[in-house]
Amino acid sequence: MKRVITYTLLSTLIVGIMSGCGNSGKSKEKKDELKGEITISGAFALYPLVVKWADEFKQANPAVRIDISAGGAGKGMTDVLSDMVDLGMVSREVYATEIEKGAFAIGVAIDAVVPTLNANNPLLNELLQKGLTREMAKEFWMKEKNWTWEEFLGRKGNTSAHIFTRSDACGAAETYAAWMGGKQEDLTGTAVFGDPGLAMAVQKDILGTGYNNLGYAYDEKTRKPNQDLVIFPIDVNGNGQIDPEESFYETKDDVIKAIAEGKYPSPPARELYLVSKGKPVKPEVLAFLKYILTKGQELNIPLGYISITQDKLDASLSKLGIEQQTETKEEK
Repeated sequence: MKRVITYTLLSTLIVGIMSGCGNSGKSKEKKDELKGEITISGAFALYPLVVKWADEFKQANPAVRIDISAGGAGKGMTDVLSDMVDLGMVSREVYATEIEKGAFAIGVAIDAVVPTLNANNPLLNELLQKGLTREMAKEFWMKEKNWTWEEFLGRKGNTSAHIFTRSDACGAAETYAAWMGGKQEDLTGTAVFGDPGLAMAVQKDILGTGYNNLGYAYDEKTRKPNQDLVIFPIDVNGNGQIDPEESFYETKDDVIKAIAEGKYPSPPARELYLVSKGKPVKPEVLAFLKYILTKGQELNIPLGYISITQDKLDASLSKLGIEQQTETKEEK
């Protein structure tokens, strides 16, 4: 009887020790798990890609909550500099005055703004053959005038041209204006809020013209322009017609290839940024940025963006101190 009690006590002790060791491992695992919250707002241009990055990142880091909202590059910059969000999505160059206020920018992708037309414009074929020069775009969007499409084609007529622009402070408008040598405030036309809103305004008006980021000009599944939209091709060499080497708008992939090859002007092609106020210190934000600058870049081209060059990616990682942190962790 004593022997049975001894064995029972010994078994209980062994099970208790093993159970304790197992709990210790689980506790350590939970302790090392990345947690926290990342808040992001800003440019419509970057929104679809950041959402995809967040989804992929959360699969490996389920305890991290990421809240993302689109509202234009101006809102993203204002929100981040006023400490309302961790990261601002900005689709234009960061101004010196913003850097003075603490803006810390990391380039994460390359995108472009493209001029658009309604696909049912009665003069569509002629317009697509002629294309849009920088000078004509400046006349259209920077002069208060009631234009006709015949005037654009160099003849008399009364088919009104309805010009649309953005009402919100945004990188698309700033970049489009920069192509013409101006700023967003210089753009005229009927003002519409947001990338989706501007696309819809042109889709509903057969005489309309506007501009959109690639992600809102093209359908993500078909890779062709969205319904009732066509891209107004840019006459880069200014010879009054769209040459074969300037005709690359049939699919989103064709445009991306042209941008990568330098055939599409920059601006309106431009780099997209994630901006923090000062160098980020939150572990979850640094981990997210590290993912974006490494494995996350693999998603850029499938989603219709261009990846940042490896030299720039390495420079950004160094700027964030992520390489040094990785080395220190490995050394430990």
